[in-house]
Parts: sequence; structure tokens; C-alpha cells
Amino acid sequence: MVLDGQLPAAIAAAADALAAGQLVGLPTETVYGLAADAGSDAAVRGIFAAKGRPADHPLIVHVAGAAQVAEFAASVPAFAQKLIDTFWPGPLTLILPRRPGVAEAAAGGHATIGLRCPAHPVAHALLAAAAARGVRGLAAPSANRFGRISPTTAQHVAQEFGDGLLVLDGGACSVGIESTIVDCTRGAPVLLRPGQIARADIERVAGQHLLSKEELSAPDPQAPGTLLAHYAPRARLRLMNDKELRAALELLGADAKNIAVWARAPLRSASRALVLRRMPDDAAAAAQQLFAVLRGFDDAGVALIWVETPPDDAAWDGVRDRLQRAAASA
Repeated sequence: MVLDGQLPAAIAAAADALAAGQLVGLPTETVYGLAADAGSDAAVRGIFAAKGRPADHPLIVHVAGAAQVAEFAASVPAFAQKLIDTFWPGPLTLILPRRPGVAEAAAGGHATIGLRCPAHPVAHALLAAAAARGVRGLAAPSANRFGRISPTTAQHVAQEFGDGLLVLDGGACSVGIESTIVDCTRGAPVLLRPGQIARADIERVAGQHLLSKEELSAPDPQAPGTLLAHYAPRARLRLMNDKELRAALELLGADAKNIAVWARAPLRSASRALVLRRMPDDAAAAAQQLFAVLRGFDDAGVALIWVETPPDDAAWDGVRDRLQRAAASA
């Protein structure tokens, strides 16, 4: 059941559902989430069951603002507070030490917890309405089956879970890929997942070098969306450079069938059966389109998806990360 997220009655119905321990499809600026009361382990277990997600793989908890952080986190390092003050609300998740006895199921039983304040008016309205009903935060991973393509419209969520789920329609997601994740439990910021927020901006605000996972010997805390294989379409996805794409299309000629291509390079094919879409030259625009494009290719019934490898510059880190994980699932 998809409801207009701009309507107060829809927000109230969704907040009532959350307070009753039910799941709700939630729009954010990154992707749509499958939300439940983060303080109710029973409700959160419903998320794991609906997604088919392992119960020890933690979820991000969405909060209305910085004031709610202390309800879930045992401490907040000074550099993490600077990141909160600058980037919230926005597409940034911080991994912090979890308060004992709080949101254990949402954290997958781990001693850390991921917190984010989304920058979407419908999400904020629902968080406020839910808080008025005693729901202080929303555990909300992407609203898709585990490991599959993330949803960026309410219709995508409905396709995943059917009419039995209440979904608030907040329009197409403006960012289109999941939040940047920074681990704040190591004494210095550590990038666990790239997103829209640039590495240089995080370093500038934190006043510290942003470490990569590979620079640390200790194992990373488990975090959402960091599995090697993730975000996978049904079709097999392969990353190729422009020369490889041109050579493959020339080799196949008119026999190029059941193939979709997403590329920045201008390409030609003798096949009328080829599904060809132009990838934007701008990284932010490509991120916003990415998951919708992959879903569209799946809907077209292709067996293979060929994607031009994104440029090496930092602006494309988030898109490159998602595509590499999608290709690893093949």
C-alpha cells in the first residue's frame, strides 16, 4: 500500500504502524529504507525476516537529530561530533560505541551502532510522529531483498514486498546511493563505505586523515552494505572500459541480444535488440540513476549487463564501489 508522504494522514498511519511493531517503507535522500522501531527487538527481527538478511549483519538507525545520539551511543569522539554538526541531516552514517542494552537486534548483537539523520522531509516528519508515539529511532536498511538492488522509488519497494507493506511515497531519491559510512570507534575516522560526501570534505571537517580499512590491522566492525557482493541485479553484470565495450559490440554485431549497456562513451551496435542507455558524465547524476537503471535492465529481461568502468577520480568512488560489488555477485 503506497501512500503520499506529503499527507499528514499518511504520516500518522505510518507512525501508528511503527508503534504497533510493524514495518514501513521509508523515503530518504539516499535510498528507500525498510523501517521498524529500533528499540523493539521483535520489530527489528521482522526486518531481517522480510529481507532475508543475516541477523548478525547490523542495520543503520535513523534519528531525528544530534539530540538523539546519546540515546543509542555510549560516547561520541570530538571529531565525530564535528561530522555530525556539519553533515547532518545528510547522507552520512557514523559507527559509534553502542550503549549497553540498547537496540541490540538493530546492531546485530555488536558493541557498535550505526547512526544517521536523513535529509528528507518525509523521513523527518515520520521520525517526529513516531517519537511522539514512543518510537525514538528507526532501524532502516534498504527496502529490498538482501544483496539485491537498492530501491530509489516507492514503486521499487512495492515491487519487492507487495501490497502488504505500507510505503510512504517521497518521490525519487535525490542521492540514489547509500550513505557514506565512517567508523568513529578507532580514535581516528575510518572510511567503511564511500558515498556522496567526499573524502576530502570529511578530512577537512574532522581535522584528521580519513583512514581506509586496509590501513588498520584490527578487524572492522560489521557495517551495512560492506559485503564484497551486494547490490546485484538478476542479470550478470560486468564492468568494461570503453575499448572493451566497442570491441565486444563490434564482435557480436547484429547478434548482440539479451544484453544491456550503460556507458558514457558513444557506442554503436548493429543489433536492434541491444538495450543501450547513456551514463551521465557527472558522478552525482550517475549515482542518482544507478539503481533505477539496473532495475530497468532487469525489467527488460536481459541476461547480461555491461557497464563502462567509472573514472578513477574521487567523485566517482561511491558509484564505483556499488558497481564493483554488483559485479562481484555475478
